[in-house]
Amino acid sequence: MNKLPTKADILQWITDNPTLSAKRDIAKAFGIKGQARIDLKAMLKELEAEGHLEKRKRTYADPDRLPPVSVVQVLPVTSDGDQFLKPLEWHGSGAAPVILYRARHNDPALGEGDRILAKLSKETGEDYHYIGRFIRRIAAQSDQILGIYRTSSEGGRVVPIDKKSDREWMVPAGADHKARDGELVRAEQMGPAQRMGLPRARVLERLGDPAAPKMVSLIAIHQHGIPDAFPQDVLSDADRHKPAGLGARTDLRDLPLVTIDPSDARDHDDAVYAHADTDPKNQGGHVVWVAIADVAHYVTSGSALDREARMRGNSSYFPDRVVPMLPDRLSGDLCSLHEGVPRACIAVRMVIDAQGEKIDHSFVRGLMQSPASLHYEEVQAAMDGAITERTAPFVEDVIKPLYAAYAALKSARDRRQPLDLDLPERKVILTDAGTVDSIQVKARLDAHRLIEECMILANVAAAETLNAKSQPLLFRVHEEPNQDKLDALREVAQASGYNLAKGQVIQTSHLNRLLRAAQNTPNDELINMMTLRSMTQAYYSPENHGHFGLALRNYAHFTSPIRRYSDLIVHRALISAHGWGDDGLSVQDIERLSDTAKQISDTERRSMLAERDTTDRYLAAYLSEKVGEEFSGKVSGIAKFGLFVKLDDTGADGIVPLSTLGNEYFNFNAEENTLQGSNTGMVIALGMRVTVKLAEAVPVTGGIALEILTLEGKNMPKGQRRGYGRFAKGGRPTGGGPKRKDAKSKHKRRATERKVERKRRT
Repeated sequence: MNKLPTKADILQWITDNPTLSAKRDIAKAFGIKGQARIDLKAMLKELEAEGHLEKRKRTYADPDRLPPVSVVQVLPVTSDGDQFLKPLEWHGSGAAPVILYRARHNDPALGEGDRILAKLSKETGEDYHYIGRFIRRIAAQSDQILGIYRTSSEGGRVVPIDKKSDREWMVPAGADHKARDGELVRAEQMGPAQRMGLPRARVLERLGDPAAPKMVSLIAIHQHGIPDAFPQDVLSDADRHKPAGLGARTDLRDLPLVTIDPSDARDHDDAVYAHADTDPKNQGGHVVWVAIADVAHYVTSGSALDREARMRGNSSYFPDRVVPMLPDRLSGDLCSLHEGVPRACIAVRMVIDAQGEKIDHSFVRGLMQSPASLHYEEVQAAMDGAITERTAPFVEDVIKPLYAAYAALKSARDRRQPLDLDLPERKVILTDAGTVDSIQVKARLDAHRLIEECMILANVAAAETLNAKSQPLLFRVHEEPNQDKLDALREVAQASGYNLAKGQVIQTSHLNRLLRAAQNTPNDELINMMTLRSMTQAYYSPENHGHFGLALRNYAHFTSPIRRYSDLIVHRALISAHGWGDDGLSVQDIERLSDTAKQISDTERRSMLAERDTTDRYLAAYLSEKVGEEFSGKVSGIAKFGLFVKLDDTGADGIVPLSTLGNEYFNFNAEENTLQGSNTGMVIALGMRVTVKLAEAVPVTGGIALEILTLEGKNMPKGQRRGYGRFAKGGRPTGGGPKRKDAKSKHKRRATERKVERKRRT
């Protein structure tokens, strides 16, 4: 039959046969041949223009209906135990349909965020619209970008804000999510990578004006995929909880356990108290109490709160906000050891001798009531004699005994010789409007060190107790530095006139000897920085490999379960080990301990990168009004494309592209980690003092470009200066440098001359 079907006939066919929706399938179904195929094509275009059909490659589909086989994303399990799927190929005008995932017994376990190819079957009369069955897992989408949307005649483009990325993405018409020019957007790759031209992307989310106050941390949160909104079932789970009562807990409310935190602390998860030991067998000894919020009482294994906390892994801290691991009902209320209110806790009583060595410890599950929430500065001031109305009641019975215990712990630390790095930590101070007010170096007071030593001692006690009871747990592991990194540190040390012994098992005492040799010299910060870079990354593991940096054999994180999932696991392990209740480690916790260790090690690194990127952007914003000014600093990094300089005042790192170093070519020596001029022989090495001019500071990328004026007090040679290429858009500088006139080019020219001479002779 060559008679054309009606539009209704075509739509009904596509609905009944979604896998046979190509033009040739429709033509075959209705017997359309010859010239009539042109008329069919026109009719399909009309249906597409009217919105009844959508063309996908060479097939047509109802935009208000999902294809029978579709790519979907796995959503978190609900409080009822159901798992739903988010359709990624929904093109309808209304809300996306609800897909219930129904797994078969041999299907693999799926986690939130996984992408799968699913077979969908339509359902009616239910509170969901489709049932999804597993076909196969789809590789994770790695090509997501955060960038600035720019309109163009062909649709639009996304300029990445990542300073390591130098490629733009083309956004076809209709894939822009109605983004406006200059908006910050999140986008993802469309289709396979292009061999030629710009990659194609679709805009997934509009995030607003990138220059708006307090947008800096939001950029990092989205760029690194940190979840910053809690699902409703998690919030409901948190809201149902009430404060824990005494019950079978040990009553610790008479102990003056005080919290000592930063003045702007958002939660209080640890409290301390110390007193002299009255046991005549321990003359000069001390008893130290550390009480930690009992988060495990509220966040039980397998609950919605637990799944969300494990997925987040930890809290992330930014200058203007915190992305917490737990909802505020817990992190800011029930699990925060606020002044004057009873709070559930797990506490450890530790006995140390006069030399600071722990000789005994025991854990209790208790109920405490802190008499005061103090901050570091006021505690230190009180100890130094500046007593205020707030600190006066606690000076004799709380503060002084804590410092006495700290003196003993410090002597034990000095004998143990943990790695003693001294790198100033800088803090971004914001105005109320969210702009940068100043960059300040964080003070390191004895009050900070006191709390740090108490927490380390409590962490050791937790690891030792669980080891003794053969209880599974997560250790905090820090392995020895590898030989290559030690060799690099040794070369820098030797070039600076110091010695790091070779041919022996490295210990922290060896590194401390090097750090002390450089202390209060021009090389102080360089040696500290290079020692830090030689260290391996700490991680979590169910296997105990010790903690090199702290020089400890047994170490586990116990003291911050509000903000670290690892500590929550340790709390559950302690509950199980002591038989304190049925909210300890579950069978599932134990079975997936290795997976949990990897998950939370990864989320910790993610947070560190996001926090570092945020600081970089705030520093760039702070310096953007100082372009053209001169600063002093040190060479902090060497690379093929240039060098990095750390500025003294702010600690900001800026790049000096090779193309700005004059009209000679600089050779990169990877072994010595130096740059050497081909004409003058000038050598640029790590740690050299420089004066630089700020050439560029781009807040949206965090990129800072510098130009060296003096090196070790001597003026840089004048010469041709090149531009900064794509630096303003976030990429490494691509401006070409001067022509190479070094030994390599001369050698090549002489080789060519010899070849010509040989031909002449023959």
